[in-house]
Amino acid sequence: MQLSVLDQSPISRGATSRIALKQTVRLAKITEELGYTRFWVAEHHNTNGLASSSPEVLLSHIASHTKSIRVGSGGILLPQYSPYKVAENFQTLEALFPGRVDLGVGRSPGGSPVTRLALTDGNIRSLNEFPRQLRDLQGFVNGSLPKDHPYYQVRPTPITEEKPEMWLLGISHRGARLAAEIGTAFTYGHFISPADGQRASELYFSSFRPSVSLKEPKMNVCIFVICADSQEEAERLAMSQDRWLLNVEKGLDTKIPSIEEAENATMNESDREKILHNRKRAIVGTPEKVKQELELLQEIYQTDEFMIITNVHDFDAKVHSYELLAETLLK
Repeated sequence: MQLSVLDQSPISRGATSRIALKQTVRLAKITEELGYTRFWVAEHHNTNGLASSSPEVLLSHIASHTKSIRVGSGGILLPQYSPYKVAENFQTLEALFPGRVDLGVGRSPGGSPVTRLALTDGNIRSLNEFPRQLRDLQGFVNGSLPKDHPYYQVRPTPITEEKPEMWLLGISHRGARLAAEIGTAFTYGHFISPADGQRASELYFSSFRPSVSLKEPKMNVCIFVICADSQEEAERLAMSQDRWLLNVEKGLDTKIPSIEEAENATMNESDREKILHNRKRAIVGTPEKVKQELELLQEIYQTDEFMIITNVHDFDAKVHSYELLAETLLK
């Protein structure tokens, strides 16, 4: 089994965005030493709880402070941008850090309608354009635009010998179908929508078409994991993530609450049911329990790579969770 990391640069209550970004870089260095395969950062806008709004900039900094771990985006919000400009950003990263760059893209609008308008400078863009944009991005990155394409003669620079590895992020079978049709690697967001995962995986592998980007299907699965030395401690740590997810869904403050804050928060029956439902998106437990559940998911998804996301208040506990996973699964 391979393990990778998705980090959203979460801001814990009492901390700052600067601290969160420094912790992201520190986590990348630690997980590289532990043997993790890749380290991806997210893109979120107009939120006070997540500091990663510019993955290209953050990736360059992370890659400069690491040596071998693959770095990538999880993912660029392509509907808001020019495929040509995204290609140039990532070919610049590839030129600087050859053989280490993953270009992960998603269809998410990136926030509220007004946030999206700010990202597009007031230009209204349809999310239905995403498949066309993805094909254009693939064509720019790999120099494979058809001759009748209006931008056929436009070449993204710098020109690199190796190309960024393209990944499509999805949370449904529709995303899996698109990744298979275009021939890119595919990341399934179990941490967002676990219900459609098996269907998405089966569709991706059965429908995959080789392309200039990728000859054989490649898939990983992203999931919340909180691992601790005891089940009791893991459950205790998970309280901050449970409450954070609940706050996000309610449109409340999105900083990661402390365990004490989570313990003292008033909850009704609906909140408790929602937290229980959200636990389907996560694995919480000892190294042995996490290993068992990941191995079950490995059979369901037919993949050997899991991308781990851990959003708890205490950074040292977060690091220890990744350490325990490495000791148990990356021996």
